Amino acid sequence: MSYLSNLRKAALSAALAVSFAIPLAASASADEQYFPLQSYRVGPYAAGGTGFFGGFIDYLNLINIRDGGVNGVKLTWDECETQYEVERGVECYERQKSHPAIAAWNPLSVGIAYAMIDRITQDKIPLITINHGRTDSTDGRVFPYVFPLLLNPYSESSGIINYIASKEGGVDKLKGKKIVVLYHGSPYGKETIPIYELLAQKFGFTVDQIEVPHPGNEQQSQWLTIRREKPDYVVLRGWGVMNPVALKTAQKTGFPADHIVGNVWSNSEEDVIPAGDAAKGYVAITTQASGAQYPVLQEIIKTVYGAGKGNLEDKKRIGSVYHNLGIVNGILNVEAIRIAQQKFGNRTLTGDEVRWGFEHLQLDQARVAALGAKDLFHSINVTWDNHEGDGRVTFQQWDGAKWNVVSDWIAPDWALLRPIIEKSSTAYAAEHNIKLRTPADAEAASN
Repeated sequence: MSYLSNLRKAALSAALAVSFAIPLAASASADEQYFPLQSYRVGPYAAGGTGFFGGFIDYLNLINIRDGGVNGVKLTWDECETQYEVERGVECYERQKSHPAIAAWNPLSVGIAYAMIDRITQDKIPLITINHGRTDSTDGRVFPYVFPLLLNPYSESSGIINYIASKEGGVDKLKGKKIVVLYHGSPYGKETIPIYELLAQKFGFTVDQIEVPHPGNEQQSQWLTIRREKPDYVVLRGWGVMNPVALKTAQKTGFPADHIVGNVWSNSEEDVIPAGDAAKGYVAITTQASGAQYPVLQEIIKTVYGAGKGNLEDKKRIGSVYHNLGIVNGILNVEAIRIAQQKFGNRTLTGDEVRWGFEHLQLDQARVAALGAKDLFHSINVTWDNHEGDGRVTFQQWDGAKWNVVSDWIAPDWALLRPIIEKSSTAYAAEHNIKLRTPADAEAASN
């Protein structure tokens, strides 16, 4: 049986299995903080969903089992299957939103997140879009409840171009180069079209952006176009089944894997293993490293899986890219609650109080190490007006068996990006009659 067949079988079993969540009470108890999970364990994007939500749940379980919750407040959750479809995601939102102790929403879907922005703003509940979402939601002056933690699509694009420049000997060497961006035909995939055009103008390279219709099973015509154009690099802005198909089709058309640079949703084991030899040498950006050697992973293996409460059916996926992203997302959510408790007390928090916690989510490298995540991710520094948090990225290369880090941690080019973000966010504010927040507004909302 193929790797993908095994993965689909495991995903289906997980979707049909009894949830690992602590059973939900009809109303919030005095010591409960609830996470509504709009997960997807079946469908073409099940690899991402099972890994990410599995890691998120594993970390929540670790906090409950090892620590008794966050300062005595138990973490609860349940899952609502979306199959990565916007309509199902909104249905899940309507079904789950009545719980009185919601901490934050974490849909891991651009389409679902876009559909929720007005709703969560009205309800005053944080929406976490780690590594994805609206780029201009980085501007907390306009989007007080949306947090694109660690990376937004524009800072990702800037990082990828800077990496390509480093391979060529500097940004001045980009002039005259040709880059193709192969993107998923969805709101997520189309999000970076303007920034790649801007970066091309700034650095003097030419860019051609080619769409792959959802879900991406057929790409022959796109790669024949790429072969005719003979670009220096291809940026793979894919998702799910699109990624291994891209790598295999690239090999068939003679394009070298080491000149394909994947984005943050094209960087997992599930993207490269099904592609076999075609993936060897492929490079991708990431906000967190893979591997199970980190102390927090070892504690999860010992405490959570040792107690029979691990969320992944296939234990070989422990420490994989998606699983580790889920764990990092768990760390960020839990630390936001912990920080908010320092101000509001060790109790069930309101969504607006958790929002305050996210706006003060500042984890330096020492705190990351204390959480058992040294070198798993770098740091984060969220503020009331920067909801991304100055997160850093690195690049990894697939050697046929594992990912190897091939760059230092890279900071976003905020001098370039912040004016673009603010131009978009203020236009959105004007269109929706939103008054820009001030620091005083950010503090007053939680008092």
